[in-house]
Amino acid sequence: MGAARPKEQAISRFDVLRLIPLHVRGLVRRNEAGFIGLAGLAGGIAGLSVAALLGCANLLHRWLFWHPHLSSLAALDSPFLAIIPMAGGLIIGISGIYVGKWMPRRPVDPIEANALQGGRMSLKDSLLIAAQTVISNGFGASVGLEAAYTQMGSGFASWLGTAFRLRRGDMRTLVACGSAGAIGAAFGAPLTGAFYAFELILGTYTPFGLAPVGAAAVCGVLVSKAFGASGEFMTQITLKSALSPTDMALLLLLGIICALFGIRMMRAVTLVERICGRIALPRPLQPAAGGLIVGLLALVTPHVLASGHGALFELFGPGAGPSDVILITLLLKALASAISLGTGFRGGLFFASLYLGGMIGLVFFYGIEYFDPSLAPDMTVCTLIGMAALAVAIIGAPMAMSFLALETTGDFPLGLVMLAVASVVSIIVRRTFGYSFATWRLHVRGESIRSAQDVGWMRDLTVGRLMRTDVPKARLDMTIGAFMEAFPPQSTSQWVALTGPSGRYAGIVFVPDVHLAGANGGAGTAGLGKLARSADVFLLPQMNIKLAVQYFEQSENEALAVVDNEKDRHVAGLLTEAHVLRRYTDELDKAHRDLSGEGWVKEG
Repeated sequence: MGAARPKEQAISRFDVLRLIPLHVRGLVRRNEAGFIGLAGLAGGIAGLSVAALLGCANLLHRWLFWHPHLSSLAALDSPFLAIIPMAGGLIIGISGIYVGKWMPRRPVDPIEANALQGGRMSLKDSLLIAAQTVISNGFGASVGLEAAYTQMGSGFASWLGTAFRLRRGDMRTLVACGSAGAIGAAFGAPLTGAFYAFELILGTYTPFGLAPVGAAAVCGVLVSKAFGASGEFMTQITLKSALSPTDMALLLLLGIICALFGIRMMRAVTLVERICGRIALPRPLQPAAGGLIVGLLALVTPHVLASGHGALFELFGPGAGPSDVILITLLLKALASAISLGTGFRGGLFFASLYLGGMIGLVFFYGIEYFDPSLAPDMTVCTLIGMAALAVAIIGAPMAMSFLALETTGDFPLGLVMLAVASVVSIIVRRTFGYSFATWRLHVRGESIRSAQDVGWMRDLTVGRLMRTDVPKARLDMTIGAFMEAFPPQSTSQWVALTGPSGRYAGIVFVPDVHLAGANGGAGTAGLGKLARSADVFLLPQMNIKLAVQYFEQSENEALAVVDNEKDRHVAGLLTEAHVLRRYTDELDKAHRDLSGEGWVKEG
């Protein structure tokens, strides 16, 4: 064999580690089977992450509360245990000061990463979020671990995609694969994980994504099961009777109730955040205050602690309790979850929404039974429908929740009813509220996205990148005759920007219009002022292409000037509507091809 090239001899150990994925990168990019294999690896890592995070949280529960499943406790073993959530809040709040200095940039979740950044996520940020979520849950805050699961799974998937230098569309799919593996592993339900990824992380279903996302979900379940973590709290539930038309109508009513409750729940978290923003308590101490309130609520019922895994499955047994106790627990758990998230604890509402929905279903069952026992549907069915309906309202994944019910019960007719209820809930929330919990939090922070559909390319494609910088200019006080001499009909540019004496933008003129006015006898001393268009309508370089299209539609102009800023208004360029629409259509078509898999091309 020949001697090594000098460049290869100079490669450091770090560069060799980077070179290893580059050798196999071609296989992943040229061969769809190679990409599916990479997706399976991402799903397996997600399953391993789920097992590790769950094990850490359970270890904290045993160490701090002497019990692995807090929410299944009938009462705290000691009233002093109620201060543990406050201690966790102090850790979160004080550590947040140093984290803010160490990592000033706000971490992004998988939905935001796929919508705005082409799937680019920081693994370091994901590890931090996972650690904060485990501490929050481990110390008893009323939050779930599912946010940490998806953050870790997607973070590792994005890291893999970066190492293999995947294209934007492939990177977004791989991030979805990480989330699919995580959710599939958490519930032992691969279909649930796959459709969670399609609905929330990709924002759409694509035939191209079916194989890699499905492979990731299956691998996540297999790996987590190998460590005894997959679906630890999920049990097979058998229904006792078929559903009548009356039952189905009542279950749809239950879905509507859950939709309204879910909207109020999401707004409650924002309300707590606003209250915290108005009080004088320093921000680092707000999680401790929230933890103190959660601890006091736990003295009433420990069911408010953590995510509610243990307490959820008490709803399916004889120990569910009377209706008044369930109603009180429902209200306290909802309050504890809103306070935990609103005061600064890390976590999500995935499993909390299942538990809260299950209690709503039970309260609904008891209410129907009170008025007419013959009308009441099966108690288990009400509980399951309530679980899925509230999860759809808050999390926003109707197909995923329907498959969760199907994979949990094995009952296909119930799965169909669940799908109908989930569809109704999804429509109600979308039409009356417009957000899932994740996108609602982004909206509160000032982002405009409503799903994970890729809109980042629109923000990257700015007016400054599209405009012509060699725009011809003329003084507003120039006569039509002088203009006609300076800009003959065969001018390269048919649009000329007008400026005032100080160089400030004063409008735009179309060269043929000026020559037509001159031919009609206005070529003498007449100025260009009467022919100027859009003196107060202009574009800025930082505007994105979507906003530029809106400006063209509203102004009904074929071209607009671009100025440096709104104050000085110095002409920086020119943009035509035809060019904008052509680029917008091309980029939109490219995004659709990437989603459908048509953009998958072999590299020689």
